[in-house]
Amino acid sequence: MRYLRACLIITSVFLLAISLISCKDKSDQSGTVSMKKDSETGQTYTDPFTYCSAVSNIDSPDSRYVGPKIPEVIARGLQKAFEAPGGAPLDVFIRGTFWRCMDGKVYACNVGANLPCDQKADTSHKPNEGMVEWCESNLDSEFIPAYASGRATIYEWRCKGKEPTIVKEITKPDAAGYISNIWYVITPD
Repeated sequence: MRYLRACLIITSVFLLAISLISCKDKSDQSGTVSMKKDSETGQTYTDPFTYCSAVSNIDSPDSRYVGPKIPEVIARGLQKAFEAPGGAPLDVFIRGTFWRCMDGKVYACNVGANLPCDQKADTSHKPNEGMVEWCESNLDSEFIPAYASGRATIYEWRCKGKEPTIVKEITKPDAAGYISNIWYVITPD
């Protein structure tokens, strides 16, 4: 009985293997089953829009993107988003720029005025050490400066006595967790 059961199992595994081998991905004419993702196939991209369409969501370009670190089209898109004059140097929008993919689209941010492009939004309701220190030295302060609260917080903070307190929410995180109002959708022109 055990021998028969073992033969049935071996035969089932063999038939399953044969059926998998005979399956054929239409895009792969070699006769092998292709279940690999872009990262496994070695597919690379030089265009950020094609790349984001393929990867959908990623916090920063990985090895599949082989184009310029900051493509000119992204710098021009930021220039347009910031409503900068046409004669504004493009260098400003290339240096300090970060880009990523969200929902298959290209998003970009420029650190310009100390914006935390490289950080996820801080949604914590708990004050950090910088806030506590600020409030201990500045009782009842109407505000806590960004250098003390952290630039990634989504809240406006103040001191109630020596206790840091949230005044209100001033921005929201986007679907990827970044501060939504400092990231811009970039479109190909």
